[in-house]
Amino acid sequence: MVSLDVYARAVERTRLVRAYGTVKQALGLVVEIAGIRAAIGDVVEIDDVLAPRDAKPLDLEVTGFRGDHLLTTPLGSTTGVRPGQRVRLTTRGAEIPVGDELIGRVIDAFGTPLDGLPPRVPRARAPVHAKPPPAVSRRPISEPFTTGVKVLDALCTMGRGQRLGIFSGAGVGKTTLLGMLARGSSADVNVIALVGERGREVNEFLLDTLGPDGLARSVIVCATSDEPPLVRARAADTATAIAEHFRDQGKSVLLVMDSVTRYAMALREVALATGELPATKGYPPSVFAALPRLLERAGTDAGPGAITAVYTVLVEGDDLSDPIPDAVRSILDGHVVLARDLADRGHFPAVDPLASLSRLSVALAPAEVTRAAQRLRELLGAYRGAKDLIQVGAYVRGSDARVDRAVEMMPRIEAFLRQDMRESVRREDASLVLTGLFEENP
Repeated sequence: MVSLDVYARAVERTRLVRAYGTVKQALGLVVEIAGIRAAIGDVVEIDDVLAPRDAKPLDLEVTGFRGDHLLTTPLGSTTGVRPGQRVRLTTRGAEIPVGDELIGRVIDAFGTPLDGLPPRVPRARAPVHAKPPPAVSRRPISEPFTTGVKVLDALCTMGRGQRLGIFSGAGVGKTTLLGMLARGSSADVNVIALVGERGREVNEFLLDTLGPDGLARSVIVCATSDEPPLVRARAADTATAIAEHFRDQGKSVLLVMDSVTRYAMALREVALATGELPATKGYPPSVFAALPRLLERAGTDAGPGAITAVYTVLVEGDDLSDPIPDAVRSILDGHVVLARDLADRGHFPAVDPLASLSRLSVALAPAEVTRAAQRLRELLGAYRGAKDLIQVGAYVRGSDARVDRAVEMMPRIEAFLRQDMRESVRREDASLVLTGLFEENP
């Protein structure tokens, strides 16, 4: 028999949670809804009763409230939305399908296939906005992770479960480097998020940069630049949720996200539209609070699986002290900087060894590889310090023994730092080539 207290609480919950409401107004990216109660993060749907027969229901995510009115952000086009349209609370929540059926597929931020192939809907589902693993339950990172890129494996050795950022301006080769990582990594499965990417470049990335072999062991989550901002932001969370599922299965996952900057820009659009005040260079405080919640979900947990994450960060004007690059760099376990002057000279990948760092490199790489990497950076630094004098012919040989050595070694060092985009090098071979530079030329 149900007690009166339990019955009263159930009635109160039924009274508070109303299933239907109406559209009051739509302004920019915000649709205001009255007559319905829902929590932030819930999904509501504009009913198609009053819509044309060929129209589809429009989903909206609750991002705030003002008094008794909900502030929602659409997950699609608002064309056709009218005042007074009926809105209902859905029971779907922020969940997506996850499973092996997604491998080799291209999907949108909601798990819907985009590749035109027959749908294979996984039975399992996972929350899009999951919490990061507790800090005390994370396994220490002790196993090197092979990327297939010489300069990264030898000079910025990554660990299985590490999070690394690739920082560069536009057109310096970020996407090409990501394709090299996806094809040559030692991961069991790749999860690649294309957040706010140009529509033209999606197919180019799939066909040319990634290729059939890379796609065969990858899940591609795509939200192009024409999508609503909340959809672009959700693509990053969806890709992370899929990677978490594979990690829970004990697999080694490579999570690649291009780019965190566009994710932050999408959140900024939503926050400003709902009335949040800007703080730093137009970014509201909620954006800087969302970044660690997303980035900390990658890495290790208590199980045997791990998410090794690589995030690209667009640096406006090649300024690493910009708010988003600076915030992301403080959260991640290392950073790789792509230099525009190297790209302009046709040097690819355009990784700047002097500006790049892996915080786990010393702990994971053999001592002889660490010493060789330090020696290479020392010679590069000496050469750059005298570069202007060398180029104009004003440097006198014998003035500095380190510069003399750097000038002699520079052709071999540059050859080591270059790599064809279709080439994949084993981590052991990259280490042998690096240490061999200084064994042959002590």
